[in-house]
Amino acid sequence: MNITLWLIPEKNRKKISLFLSAIFFCCLLTGCSKVQTEKESGNAATALEQSNAAIDTRPNVILILGDDIGYEVPTVNGGQSYTTPNIDLMAKGGMRFTQCYAAPDCSPSRFMLLTGKYNFRNYTVWGIMDRTQRTLGNMYKDAGYATCYAGKWQLDGGDTSVHTFGFDKYSIWQPYESRIESEIGPRYKSPKILQEGSFLPDSQTLNKYSVDIFTKYITNFMDSNSTKPFFVYYSIPSCHSMFCPTPDDAEWTTFDYSKSDKKFFPSMVKYMDKQISVLQTKVTGSNYNRKTIFIYIGDNGSAKSITSKYNGYSIKGEKGFTTTYGTHVPLIFYCPGVVPAGATTNQLVDLTDFMPTLAHLSGIPVPTTYGTLDGKDFSQVVTGTATSSSRDYVFLHYRPALNPNGTSRLVRYAGTSTYKLYDITGKFYNVVTDIEEKYPLSDASLTPAEMQTKQYLQQIISTMHN
Repeated sequence: MNITLWLIPEKNRKKISLFLSAIFFCCLLTGCSKVQTEKESGNAATALEQSNAAIDTRPNVILILGDDIGYEVPTVNGGQSYTTPNIDLMAKGGMRFTQCYAAPDCSPSRFMLLTGKYNFRNYTVWGIMDRTQRTLGNMYKDAGYATCYAGKWQLDGGDTSVHTFGFDKYSIWQPYESRIESEIGPRYKSPKILQEGSFLPDSQTLNKYSVDIFTKYITNFMDSNSTKPFFVYYSIPSCHSMFCPTPDDAEWTTFDYSKSDKKFFPSMVKYMDKQISVLQTKVTGSNYNRKTIFIYIGDNGSAKSITSKYNGYSIKGEKGFTTTYGTHVPLIFYCPGVVPAGATTNQLVDLTDFMPTLAHLSGIPVPTTYGTLDGKDFSQVVTGTATSSSRDYVFLHYRPALNPNGTSRLVRYAGTSTYKLYDITGKFYNVVTDIEEKYPLSDASLTPAEMQTKQYLQQIISTMHN
């Protein structure tokens, strides 16, 4: 205390000194209390900020990819041969797309869907994805999502590739590329499954149905990530051949699973549809602090051996062909509060569009370091805030069995919802009036509007450098 007391009479100096000391001590306590209060207030603010940051409200995403499911299969699309109540309910409570197109076979389609790129940019050989590529799994993992892959893999590389492509957890069939079923193990009953670094023991898969194993794995994954947003890519093996009974069929225990019988295809469709209910029930019963976006899509047209009733017509599957019935696939988005209920759109979509679209729907950045992306964002169509996206054409570069000598079949085309132009042959079709593409249109027969459309599609093709 630097206070001068010498001018005060000596007899009073001691009293005044004690009085001033008391005042100083009180001031000191008040100052300390203020500092402490400010410190506590700052700590509280920091804790609140951290708490707010910890509440991640970005949506979960569950993408279910049906195998060999053409547009004509779901009842909601006009199918009359199968039972698909849960796909239909997704459409009733969400948005149904009538113009989504894939490649005619699974491997090329999956490359486009996962990478957001057309096949001429990254497709080198059937069923083997180069590890330099980046996928939806990488996009979500980079954004802090928990990621899970379940079902058919068919990208080669086993555990190493699964993690390289951004998936934390996985349970997969066909981890290494092979066309020999006996090498990769059964697809359905008593399957051979690679799960988190090792194959499941036979005792865990004997007389079990692969679809049940995968669905259970996903629900367990969801349980372990209830406080963190997750991305699930469910590449369900249904309904690829071999066609065989499901656990809901009386023949489940007696059927020879080395054989295929297409009479079981309807039952397989029904069992596939059932998994959607299992996953949605799991979401409904879980205490998530975020919404969950469900997506159902097919990877290509139905198998050629399958004939289905569709809007009063008999439709033969054309998997492997670049016709409408080989490439037209179902697509449905479902998320109450995000996707308008009961909506139908004719917006053109191809499989490269999912990377930018899901990025925007999830509130995460569209990747800028994955190379050239071909996809067009249609997220505003999904949410009902726009009626169209920037995509007014679809493009396909299709070379499924690429060989080192370059002799394999190559088909390239661009199309609208009405017309299609092939690159190599130059054939131009009206795919509404000529859905089987039997009668190419000659230039002499084209109206000015049709000629303009043909020239536009040719321009699109010319920008897709091989």
